[in-house]
Amino acid sequence: MPETPISGGRTVVLGERELAIGFRLIGLKDVVEVSPENSVAEFQRVMADGSYNLVIASQSIRARLSDVQRAHADASLAPLVVFVPTPTGEFEVESINALAKRVLGVTLAVPN
Repeated sequence: MPETPISGGRTVVLGERELAIGFRLIGLKDVVEVSPENSVAEFQRVMADGSYNLVIASQSIRARLSDVQRAHADASLAPLVVFVPTPTGEFEVESINALAKRVLGVTLAVPN
């Protein structure tokens, strides 16, 4: 049986200039260049929009979110939020186990 497409299956990218340019170069149209001053407001706007199924945001935005906003983003499936490292600076990598638990609600058991 074919999968039913989700209406409004749009992807948006929120990030610094370098990240925005990279995603524009691969053809994404909904790319928002953010600054430290407007990043949280833009993230909240996108989350409330309702027309996006995937939000790709810079890890620096995650660091600026409040604990409640961060928990909401981590638990969100509609839209699914993925934080990506910035081209410069430090980054935090989410393990495959943590990603599977967050997105699928399952724990991966790896045999020793």
